[in-house]
Amino acid sequence: MARHLLTPTMAALLDRIRRAQRVPLRAMSVPQAREAYAAGAEVLDLPREPLARVEDLRIPVLGGAHIPARLCAPATGATLPCLLYLHGGGFVIGGLETHDSLCRQLAHRSGGAVLSLDYRRAPEHRFPTAVDDTWAALQWLLARGGELGIDAARLAIGGDSAGGTLAAVGALMARDARLPLSLQLLITPGTTAHADTASHRRYARDFLLDAETIGWFFDHYVDAEQRTDWRFAPLLAADVDGVAPCCLVLAECDPLIDEGLAYADRLRAAGVAVQLELYRGVTHDFIKMGRALPEGRAAQQAAADALRTAWTT
Repeated sequence: MARHLLTPTMAALLDRIRRAQRVPLRAMSVPQAREAYAAGAEVLDLPREPLARVEDLRIPVLGGAHIPARLCAPATGATLPCLLYLHGGGFVIGGLETHDSLCRQLAHRSGGAVLSLDYRRAPEHRFPTAVDDTWAALQWLLARGGELGIDAARLAIGGDSAGGTLAAVGALMARDARLPLSLQLLITPGTTAHADTASHRRYARDFLLDAETIGWFFDHYVDAEQRTDWRFAPLLAADVDGVAPCCLVLAECDPLIDEGLAYADRLRAAGVAVQLELYRGVTHDFIKMGRALPEGRAAQQAAADALRTAWTT
């Protein structure tokens, strides 16, 4: 058992969650899981930062649809760099509201704009729809960002968990299209095909994100034979040479830590600059627990500092 690795505060939070005896997401219908996640997603987040600009938008994607997005920025009337942010939630749950606090914090602390994308989720929209939506949003920012006061020459892409996977894939697609990005911000991303690393076994139970829930997410999102597609598992990309510099934020007690470290190693071996931020004693999703965890606040600041540095150098 690896519980001795947890910080006292993190261990106490997990004990509180366990005592609440909440129904696991995997035991709910998808609509119920979305509602339950939305109800609790910001309970441990910092309060939503008041910003000078918060604007809801709709972005065109493949098939003629327009999907919601939210632009937040700490200033008006100025041309700002921008982070395209992809929320976590296993490609099934999560949305603009569940990650609003985090996106506002990143905008406030970095001095740049953040465009949070409400990409289409599974099971209604299975793989690779979320990837297609991510790429459409990047292209839209490049073409239309100037109309919104965004400096299209200073774009970054980022996300947490499943959104971190999408951000890594989006960065590779941008590389292939010769679209320069300032940074890829990958927060506890998934990068492998089969959830079969040692950390998936070590933290399979009682560390917030459990093995059964990961399986539930993946079954809703992707067919078994598609899991080796690099757009689902970016660690399997043919090469990562020339991709944008990376800030990688990882949690020690997270099933996904091994694949995050493996991706960092892959990037470094290809000569890509990597800033690795590893937070000891905390679990998956810790960056959204800034009200309770100092590590969450520290990770938000480190991510924002990486963005600021990438946008000014």
